[in-house]
Amino acid sequence: MANDATPPLNEIVNSALEFTIPIAHKMGIQATEVRPGYAATKVPVEGNGNHFGVMYAGVLFTVAEILGGALAVASFDSALYYPLVKDLHIYFRKPAATDVTAVAELSEAEIARIAEEAELKGKSDFTLKATVTDANGVVVAETEGLYQLRAHRK
Repeated sequence: MANDATPPLNEIVNSALEFTIPIAHKMGIQATEVRPGYAATKVPVEGNGNHFGVMYAGVLFTVAEILGGALAVASFDSALYYPLVKDLHIYFRKPAATDVTAVAELSEAEIARIAEEAELKGKSDFTLKATVTDANGVVVAETEGLYQLRAHRK
């Protein structure tokens, strides 16, 4: 009997990442867990270093920014809507000398608000906060982004 099960959302995000944001794929960014209201991504330190031996700041930014798209794929109908980032602030806390993981969450109430507003107005802004930690659990960066869920044009 054939397996017709839909692949896990993290596999869908990872497959899409290769074609939609090739540079993030080249960095080795992977979605490790994606479900409605929750997304986690990781990136290896190897190949992503800078001139003084820690992870390059742009990689830290990217591993966190990708979460907005991953959450949108998991939480909203991608046939109707797509995400975009309007603004993102990053706060570097410590240098990252190991692989890092980024995590962000949206509440069920916030997902419902975004979906309702996007249905009514064709778009909805939302704020997403992410935490980036190293392999030892140390917070190396935090982000706060303004994202938008936007309806595809008909």
